[in-house]
Amino acid sequence: MSVLTSTPTGHDVEAVNATVARRRELLDQAVRAIHDRAFFSAFPESPSPRVYGETAADGGRTAFEALLNRRFDLGQPGTVDWVATERSPWGPGLGIEYPVPDVDTLLAAQKAAIPAWRDAGALARAALCVEMLVRINAASFEIANAVMHTSGQAFVMAFQAGGPHAQDRALEAVAYAYEEQARYPEGAVWEKPQGKRPPVRMSKTFTVVPRGIDLVVGCNTFPTWNSYPGLFAGLATGNAVLVKPHPRAVLPMAITVRIARDVLAGHGFDPNLVCLAAEPVGGRLAAELAVRPEIGIVDFTGSTAFGDWLEAHARQAQVYTEKAGVNGVIVDSTDDYRGMLANLAFSLVLYSGQMCTTPQNLFVPRDGIDTDAGHVSVDQLGADLGKAVDGLLGEDAKAAELLGAVVNDDVLARLDAAPGLG
Repeated sequence: MSVLTSTPTGHDVEAVNATVARRRELLDQAVRAIHDRAFFSAFPESPSPRVYGETAADGGRTAFEALLNRRFDLGQPGTVDWVATERSPWGPGLGIEYPVPDVDTLLAAQKAAIPAWRDAGALARAALCVEMLVRINAASFEIANAVMHTSGQAFVMAFQAGGPHAQDRALEAVAYAYEEQARYPEGAVWEKPQGKRPPVRMSKTFTVVPRGIDLVVGCNTFPTWNSYPGLFAGLATGNAVLVKPHPRAVLPMAITVRIARDVLAGHGFDPNLVCLAAEPVGGRLAAELAVRPEIGIVDFTGSTAFGDWLEAHARQAQVYTEKAGVNGVIVDSTDDYRGMLANLAFSLVLYSGQMCTTPQNLFVPRDGIDTDAGHVSVDQLGADLGKAVDGLLGEDAKAAELLGAVVNDDVLARLDAAPGLG
């Protein structure tokens, strides 16, 4: 693969070059994976002590508990207030205060941080992004507790989806971002023969131009998994990133921003390339930020209504939205009836059906389906699926690990209203 060979200037060149050398192999592995499309995971998904060490789980929980009921100070400019908005779906309030910014001051600081980051080059940016992810992976148990107590996921899901799976998604985004930039030369000599006359010659240089500030608007249910790709794609392509987390799920992204800022500062870059903007529940900060001229990219996961609003109003930015969807399953036939029931039951109950991938509508032929257990009517299929669900949830401890907790009162209200829908 082609590479960029320039040496970054204006920051800690030695530290950047050392990180490029240390993280280049992992970056190259990720780039190969996007070409091969084979399985590749850089970050182990098992929370086993054999993988992460005997003290990792206790250390992560201790680190999480040390953040409770105190101010999460990132040292950002323009902080005008502090707000605490999180209560664990499992019960207790977190009591953590986060910075509420003066928008003008914060965006000006972020914009000023971009030129040096842009000039560092694609390879340096990608290597530092990989360094951030390696350090984030080392904090996986701390982040897992933060995800668990903001999203309501059970611990293992919070660890996997909020930790290594999200980190792998981020690494994939970095690989694509780097590959797209690295396949263009930084410079070239263009020469056109002129016969007997001297050739026409031009020396050309090419610069990747970032769009500005990438506004990453987070969601409540999967705060890292849904935010990391946009965050790291934006950063790897030379943009500053402003994280505006969901008010009920700030902590996982605050920890992420803290680590990113530490890596940037440790390599001589302005840490204000990555900032956090918190707000009270019900605030309109995302809408205010999204239409600012400094915002060149918006990455959003959440409701269809606000996603549509962003697409209609944030016209100065490149807007990427993941909105609500309807997931249908067509049950036509099967040669493994018990396996199909087990798979559907698991998909229906996991995280209490709050995932964007949860099946919502099952379509079955009115005459029933053919299976290895014989022909099954629609009524029989419904009864058997109900038994499969009951079997999964028969033990309270097992049920809690599968169901997790309902993420917030809004979901409970929708459940209460559901019988009146038809």
